[in-house]
Amino acid sequence: KNRIEQSRLGATPMSKIALVDDDRNILTSVSMTLEAEGFEVETYNDGQAALDAFNKKLPDMAVLDIKMPRMDGMDLLQRLRQKTQMPVIFLTSKDDEIDEVLGLRMGADDYVKKPFSQRLLVERIRALLRRQE
Repeated sequence: KNRIEQSRLGATPMSKIALVDDDRNILTSVSMTLEAEGFEVETYNDGQAALDAFNKKLPDMAVLDIKMPRMDGMDLLQRLRQKTQMPVIFLTSKDDEIDEVLGLRMGADDYVKKPFSQRLLVERIRALLRRQE
């Protein structure tokens, strides 16, 4: 069914969000929040695992940590931008302004610093997805 039929029927298409972070507590709490808000969530604990999955099927958007094992968020974003313009939010404890500037210049759509408000993260995700429609 297309989006018009779904909205006419009162159903909304579930957006698939990829959550990539090596902190299991963040993966658990953020995915629970997003699922409660109606999103479908796939979690990955490093950039390489996420890239492998994205090569099979891209999500509607990604929320990436920067500092991760195997492949960090900056490398993952660089590889993603070679083939897609899907929305990407960096979610990171890196506090240096230069990292934020670099992330945005590399093609991230937003940058959220840990600790963060989950409610605000959900609204930033919704805003980016609205622009994609």
